[in-house]
Amino acid sequence: MDTIKIGYAPTRRFTFSKEDAHRYKVLTLEKAKALSAVMGDVDFVDLEGINEEGLLYDNDSDVAKIVKHFQQEEVDALFVPHCNFGTEDTVAKVAKALGKPVLLWGPRDEAPLPDGSRLRDTQCGLFATGKVLRRFNVPFTYIVNSAVDDQVFARGLRNFVAAANVVKRFRTLRILQISTRPASFWTMMYNEGELLEQFGIQIFPITLQDVHRAVERLETENGSDVQDTVALIQSKLDCSEVSEDAVRRVAALKVAMQRFAVDNGCSAAAIQCWDALQDSIGIMPCLANALLTDEGIPVTCETDIHGAVTSLMAQAAAMGKTAPFFADLTVRHPQNDGGELLFHCGNFPVSLVCEGCTPKLRSHFLFDSHAPGTHESEIRGGEVSIVRFDGDHGEYSLFLGKAKGIQGPYTRGTYIWVEVSDWPLWEEKLVTGPYVHHCVGIHHDVIPALYTACRYIPGLTPDLVEPTEAQVQAWLRGAE
Repeated sequence: MDTIKIGYAPTRRFTFSKEDAHRYKVLTLEKAKALSAVMGDVDFVDLEGINEEGLLYDNDSDVAKIVKHFQQEEVDALFVPHCNFGTEDTVAKVAKALGKPVLLWGPRDEAPLPDGSRLRDTQCGLFATGKVLRRFNVPFTYIVNSAVDDQVFARGLRNFVAAANVVKRFRTLRILQISTRPASFWTMMYNEGELLEQFGIQIFPITLQDVHRAVERLETENGSDVQDTVALIQSKLDCSEVSEDAVRRVAALKVAMQRFAVDNGCSAAAIQCWDALQDSIGIMPCLANALLTDEGIPVTCETDIHGAVTSLMAQAAAMGKTAPFFADLTVRHPQNDGGELLFHCGNFPVSLVCEGCTPKLRSHFLFDSHAPGTHESEIRGGEVSIVRFDGDHGEYSLFLGKAKGIQGPYTRGTYIWVEVSDWPLWEEKLVTGPYVHHCVGIHHDVIPALYTACRYIPGLTPDLVEPTEAQVQAWLRGAE
């Protein structure tokens, strides 16, 4: 994952304790750095050197300097702890100029001093700032007024950092489209113009002929990238059912797609995986898709552009800690009314294979060509978030649900059986739309972060099924 930078703009007001504001400026930053250290590469950019206090306070002359500082540092979000009451108008001016996700929080006030005076009145200042941000049309996230060591602060900060990472990745999203959708898959229609106009999402299209030429060239050269990928495949999978030539061609396809993505600034890809590709180069792309997804470039099947968007959002919300998997919602569990099969022909990341399972490189079991290139295995269970970005008629939403892995019968391809508390409710929501039979799963609770991220993506509505929106909001306020 790329570094995510948080602009740290502690604020105070002159009528309350300057000394206490400085104390909490330091305490809060130390705690924020410690909490975010486990998430990945998170940097905090403070205001030291911008003015004599390193604080945002009631001085309009500092606004331009602070904005310029954060812009030059290319911060991805703004954290504004109210170290005492705070200065609401200055906060709003900086936040408006930056146009980045904003987090508000302030330390809970202690009891008044023996003489009746109060040091901070932090909560009161937060009420004021929230109102002024609304006047400026600045969306923001709020952590309940709490002590710096409270769980709700830790939860809220980490969730905000993950949400800011989603927004950053979403706003710079460029998808490699490898050929058109399969002719019979009308479900995979999408509106390229709308994605660009509404969200700034760019599509970079190439043809299967481009891929064919690249694969043949890479096979002939047999360079270190291809050799390393062959070695990786042979070390991770049982390849006994396919030829060495097939392994090498799968490796060449993986390297070709990776180069197309990197060279053209694409962070995800969607490929027409059947059936022209089998006629063209004689293999399935499933394992190549799996390997690329494991390396941080998720690849979706059947030219599902919306699926590629979903994969990037889920990956970003998990801060790159685990790979997403792109799946069909397939059949209900034969014995468990709450169970459902998440399956695809062979594209789930190899890193997700269940303990004790041996993944296999095999030939496809459905298509007449029976071309090699599929990865087959069951993946591990546990808690799984299920996500789908989709839309029609110009309206877009993000399906969000949580499931858990369960035991189920063996099936071909890559798969996991999951259970939810009310499958008929899920099914109704998915069928009535705007969704399709594709989804993205990830072994990480990304629901609160994605829900929060939608606040900063105009035109995208969070659509929660399990947990409900009220339950997520309560969790963010500190409920268990």
